[in-house]
Amino acid sequence: MDYLIIAGSSACVYVFIIIAIRIFGKKEIAQLSIIDLVFILLISNAVQNAMVGSDTSLPGGLCAAGTLFIVNYALKYIFYRFPNLSAIVQGDAVMLVYEGKIIKENLKKFRISVHEIEEAAREHNVKSIEEINLAILEVDGNISILSNDYQNRTKRKKNHKDIV
Repeated sequence: MDYLIIAGSSACVYVFIIIAIRIFGKKEIAQLSIIDLVFILLISNAVQNAMVGSDTSLPGGLCAAGTLFIVNYALKYIFYRFPNLSAIVQGDAVMLVYEGKIIKENLKKFRISVHEIEEAAREHNVKSIEEINLAILEVDGNISILSNDYQNRTKRKKNHKDIV
């Protein structure tokens, strides 16, 4: 009976954390700063007792961990089978820049700074926001960048294949 309580508590904590991350923003998932890392470590410590209670035994810990793996697997399967539910829980990709122009409403809505867009651009070897054809905040919190330079390189490769 104690293990059923541990399993139920672990599943509840898992769902709570997913809801909290969804409410407080998906950018937190992929772009971890030192503050975010400390936050995650403290959250895991704070909810540990809620999951296992006074049972600090190996079987109690394994029961909690096993439950988390099972709930995680089940949610991924459910999201695969029901994409609309996945979009509700995880959200959709959001356009941040289109043809060199920042979509300020989306940056404000998802609390993303221009500096973060510039950082993502540099990671993709793009010198400025004006060179970005499309920047998207992905569901996992990463920012994808497509630049005009990328499109030009792709066109050159296609043309080169046609010539050869």
